[in-house]
Amino acid sequence: MKRLCYSIFLAIGFIFFVVSCTEEQDFDQIDDLRVTPTLASGLFYLESDEETINAAGPLNSFYFQEVNFDAFNEQYVAERLLEGVITYEMDNTTSKELQIIIEFLDDAGQLLDTELFTIEANSSETWDIPYGPGGKSIDILTNTSSLRITANNLSDSISVSSAEDPKIILRSGAQFVFQLQ
Repeated sequence: MKRLCYSIFLAIGFIFFVVSCTEEQDFDQIDDLRVTPTLASGLFYLESDEETINAAGPLNSFYFQEVNFDAFNEQYVAERLLEGVITYEMDNTTSKELQIIIEFLDDAGQLLDTELFTIEANSSETWDIPYGPGGKSIDILTNTSSLRITANNLSDSISVSSAEDPKIILRSGAQFVFQLQ
């Protein structure tokens, strides 16, 4: 009998110990979860040699292209875009001052925004253009359907750089932050 009382006392004590060390679980915490992934991507690449620039002539375009930009054509994705940064890197080893124009167009071909860059001969520059809080309107990105890129020679058509392989190279990339929840 003494052993039975002792066993019952231990069982009750163990149950009390287990119950007293646990909390009620809150499975609604998932509602408070905020996931904001960052997506990085290249946008476009432009390269042209000095011979092509000279052939276009002074104050003329030597490059023109329109590229699709359907990154946000799904409404679900466009609604969750919080911010973004587009980075443009330009390396100009030519003897020419050049102008690069990047136009953001909606699906009807209407102009939403323009980026205009002038780059001196034999120079390199990088520009970061923010969109969203503290930057340009995020609506520019979410409504863009295509990009129109134009490159102009602002110099003469006879000078030649002393660089081994003179050219202009434009690289562009972007980072976008989304709210998934």
